[in-house]
Amino acid sequence: MTDPEQEYQQKDVENALSVDSVPERRSSPVGKPVIRGNKEIVGEDAEDAIAFDPDDPEAVEQAVVTIQRFTSGENDQHNPLDVLRCAAACATLVRSAGSYKAAAEKAGKEVTVPFIRKWSRVHDLPRAIRIQVAKGNLAPTAAKHIARVNGELRYDLTWAALENNLSVREIRKIASKLNESGETETVFKEHGIDLGKINLDLPRDLYREIRREAVYKETSIDQIVIKKLRETTANQR
Repeated sequence: MTDPEQEYQQKDVENALSVDSVPERRSSPVGKPVIRGNKEIVGEDAEDAIAFDPDDPEAVEQAVVTIQRFTSGENDQHNPLDVLRCAAACATLVRSAGSYKAAAEKAGKEVTVPFIRKWSRVHDLPRAIRIQVAKGNLAPTAAKHIARVNGELRYDLTWAALENNLSVREIRKIASKLNESGETETVFKEHGIDLGKINLDLPRDLYREIRREAVYKETSIDQIVIKKLRETTANQR
């Protein structure tokens, strides 16, 4: 019987070797400690944040050292900030070298292409997801599986993981199914996940007003809340 973890690792090796291109560019500069350097998110640890620059040879060399320390076990592989620092170093090296393969070669013989690929993808996750990692709400090992899916699915899988207390193994399995089938709703339902439902505790006056507005407009409370949230998010764009 095939071990699911070995099967996943084999697929990751195949993907890393067949799709050896630089990942999509994220909104903030690669290597910049947007999360790691934010005191409001990580507290005093922000002072230890390292900024990497793929166009600066010294910063690239520092990225190599960071990766080597992580793979050797010198840095804590379970510490969210150490993991995010390594992820930033991997992404910086990929941008500098031009490919996953070249980045792995530059990092040293102990560093593999799949390692560079999976952690550089974590660095390219949306900011909201990386914040969850930094705060310890989302395990780094879970983040690497979330990074395997694309686009809005990354958010969906993250919120599903947090709301349903999914294990890393479950997240890995769901990520694989999403990539294989593309049937988002079916995959989530198979795992008992129903995204989109939130219980809200509202101030009494706001609760009263929403109830009254729903009656006047002959619609549901859900529709009133949806409309107001859409208006709010539209104004923020």
